[in-house]
Amino acid sequence: MSESSKKVQRVPAEVRFAEELRRLAETDSHEVPPGWRLSPIAVERFIDGAPELGIARKFVGESGQLRRTIISLCANRSCLLTGEPGTAKSWLSELLAAAICGNSTLTIQGNAISSLQQMLYSWNPGVLAQHGPCPEALVPGPLYRAMQTGQLLRFEELTRCPLSLQDSLLAVLSERIILIPELAGEHGILYARPGFNLIATSNNVDEGIHSMSAALKRRLSFETIRPIARIEDEIGVVQTELRQLNSNLGLNIEPDADIIEVLVTLFHELRSGQSLDGRSTHRMAGAALSTAEAIHVAHAMCVHAHYYSNDQMRAEDLVHFIIGTALKDKPEDRRRLKYYFDSEISQRQDAKWQQVYAQRHLL
Repeated sequence: MSESSKKVQRVPAEVRFAEELRRLAETDSHEVPPGWRLSPIAVERFIDGAPELGIARKFVGESGQLRRTIISLCANRSCLLTGEPGTAKSWLSELLAAAICGNSTLTIQGNAISSLQQMLYSWNPGVLAQHGPCPEALVPGPLYRAMQTGQLLRFEELTRCPLSLQDSLLAVLSERIILIPELAGEHGILYARPGFNLIATSNNVDEGIHSMSAALKRRLSFETIRPIARIEDEIGVVQTELRQLNSNLGLNIEPDADIIEVLVTLFHELRSGQSLDGRSTHRMAGAALSTAEAIHVAHAMCVHAHYYSNDQMRAEDLVHFIIGTALKDKPEDRRRLKYYFDSEISQRQDAKWQQVYAQRHLL
């Protein structure tokens, strides 16, 4: 990682894992699709892990899900990753873009665009006034640049984008062209170069804000990203990302493994409405309690420990940091959380769980 990269809050995946991508490219003996930097097999190994090359697993999903997504993109069919908030849909799309084209920053935020020009192209007013419509006056948008350079375009929160703009993707995904009526001749049409494709995300909570048309759905492969099923996998993800976040802030603190286990277990059980032993409990209604939120809570505890507790994470601080995440906008969730504390946590004899239960009065 360059010195300049170390001065930013967060670097893109292609910078963070540049050394891993280099090793994969050097050892990749499989066929590489047109416009891609790595073979589908190497892309999968980058995300799913390759211990013999020192490459750790970066995404935990259902069996076959990652491979199906890679094959879809390889077959020039665009993908939509859907699921609950905090299930790493955006992270997966970033990793795929980093491995496939080496650039994960070519992105459209669906809730931030309101006009076709923001997505396709606009015009430089000064050049337009002097010379009229010409290639030099055209200002490419992210979709235009992705097609022009043969890269993967990430479209975040597709269903937050107005339906008229969603449907402007139809011709692009079918014909792989953009027509520019203001320009004549060969400049009036842009053909997508090899490597161009689109990977979109949409969370289930926002489903229906701008319902997708049937025509657009037909042009996309759907993959539902579900919460991590195995508690051990979820703990591993939280620990890995937590170390990276702590490193970004220069925190020389080793997370307490017992506290992380308690935090992830608590979120896992409240999210599913079932204890690890199979007993039913109340499922939270207003909070996703996702893996991503568990990471944020753990990071907040580490920051607190660094500045207030001599780098020592304390179980008795946990409840302070889960309140804002667990009790968001559903009043009945406070009752559900108290019930969980009384029916589950109170019965657990481990000292860490008892320290958490001692803070029940904060609820």
